[in-house]
Amino acid sequence: MLPLPGSGPFPGIIDLYGTGGGLPEYRACLLANHGFAVLALAFYSYEDLPKGMKEFHLEYFEEAVNYMLHHTQVKGPGIGLLGHSKGGDLCVSMASFLKGITATALINASVANVGAVLRYKDITIPPLGINPKRIKVGKSGIADIIDALNSPLEGPDQQSFIPLEKAQCCFLFIVGQDDHNWKSEFFAVEGSKRLQAHGKEKPEIVCYPGAGHYIEPPFFPMCAASMHLLFGKPVMWGGEPKAHCEAQIDAWQQIQAFFRKHLTGELSGTSSKL
Repeated sequence: MLPLPGSGPFPGIIDLYGTGGGLPEYRACLLANHGFAVLALAFYSYEDLPKGMKEFHLEYFEEAVNYMLHHTQVKGPGIGLLGHSKGGDLCVSMASFLKGITATALINASVANVGAVLRYKDITIPPLGINPKRIKVGKSGIADIIDALNSPLEGPDQQSFIPLEKAQCCFLFIVGQDDHNWKSEFFAVEGSKRLQAHGKEKPEIVCYPGAGHYIEPPFFPMCAASMHLLFGKPVMWGGEPKAHCEAQIDAWQQIQAFFRKHLTGELSGTSSKL
């Protein structure tokens, strides 16, 4: 967990990134600068963790949640989760099965399990199916994978839909409407439908026209394309530079305000400053 100024305790957040693996800490550092106790959590391809994405055991993430819940610098009674891309669907699974989660913010996340088998106790959630024939490759050699995933609403792929209705927390979906990694808006809407169908509170959904997949903190350059480790080829992430950068500024405010509201009870707005 990142060091914090002051005596605390502070509202706690676990921060997860996507299929790039390793331990990105910059977003956690920036949130810590705004008074949050943040644990940047690696889940593969880091030190003694598995090198590839074959399967994940939720008990590993449960250990991190319990660590935060019992940390003297973390203000209870619950903590927040922040996840982008694959880290987002892991956060949905954590919120659905683990105790002590009060607020979950998702950046271009899936509400279906993607990329690896997920196990927790006697529960197994298979990954959503992929059809490589739906991948489009342009003259540049960069792939567009937006249609590659199967729908979690049809056939056996329904088993991959994470039962987020079990969660006892509030949700915020940050959606880039030009996300080409997958259909983030579809996932947010279907997640909202499922929550409401089970009598749960309607989640906050904030959509950004022209924003792509990699919605980072303010003033980070837009990542339009890069290597995708699951597909083994360069892919386009989407986004129009001006709209994407404006979305990053607003999303940063939305995320902080969401956590302050649900973890501290504060309703005031936040600055876009880093």
